[in-house]
Amino acid sequence: RSLCLARERLCYMSGLADLMFAMQGLGSYAITLAGTNQLKQKYLPKVASGEFIAAFAITEPNAGSDTGSMQTTATKDGDDYIINGAKRFISNAGIAHFYTLFAKTDRAAGNKGVTAFVLDANTPGLTIKKLKLISPHPIGELEFNNCRIPSKQMLGLPGEGFKLAMRVLDTFRASVGAMALGMGTRALDEAINYARTRILFNKPLTEFQAIQFKLAEIATELEGARLLVYRAAWLKDQGEVITRQAAMAKLFATESAQHAIDEAVQIHGGNGLIHGAITERLYREIRATRIYEGTSEIQKIVIANQLLK
Repeated sequence: RSLCLARERLCYMSGLADLMFAMQGLGSYAITLAGTNQLKQKYLPKVASGEFIAAFAITEPNAGSDTGSMQTTATKDGDDYIINGAKRFISNAGIAHFYTLFAKTDRAAGNKGVTAFVLDANTPGLTIKKLKLISPHPIGELEFNNCRIPSKQMLGLPGEGFKLAMRVLDTFRASVGAMALGMGTRALDEAINYARTRILFNKPLTEFQAIQFKLAEIATELEGARLLVYRAAWLKDQGEVITRQAAMAKLFATESAQHAIDEAVQIHGGNGLIHGAITERLYREIRATRIYEGTSEIQKIVIANQLLK
């Protein structure tokens, strides 16, 4: 719940501030869950202090939601592993000090062949290309050309990487819903404030039923999303597995926030699209939330699979 509360409030003010906060957690949480004491002592204190920036590297050019199709390999070589392949859409690429990296140690085993490692950013053979998105987001591509990594940098056991990634994502998916709530709530507040002061045909926009209905719909959807998000967060705090609840929270909260921001722009009219306007910034920042950490379509698949187990 604390994570969700922090992300909701940060995103109410700044999506970029939330990104830097959240990626520290996403990039290091696997170490908390599965790292040796040596790895925890090496990385976590510096992540907490801000001395180290973390990143989570799982998505590939041809393997996003389908992790089993991952092409990046980790080949055993004595006491080391040799990493070859590429990752794409990696947040904090180019500024991170280390990457929680997922690679195939058994190419024929699908998800059961995925293993997790901690790869330092200064590892020889690692090259980085930055990408530009519509929102301010440090992101890029990683290419591994015979990167040598010691076995002691492995998280958990060989073949346990997929399960570890899902444990991390189950926790942070609910918090993506919380960040969307922050953006959606800010959009609602901006829409209400603007509608109260914008005079049309000698009366404020708030006196038009069409505007009242928009505001009512936005508020109701956001309140429903808030209940889903904080129910998932509460269950997680009780030690429950929240695969279904986290997927529901992320799905409904991000879709509801997208609708809220779109309607806020509509209420503002042309003023809502001016570069630098709060609604314009929110409109750019919200879109990616329905894609990363599992698209809306993937969330529906997860929910259905959980219901039909």
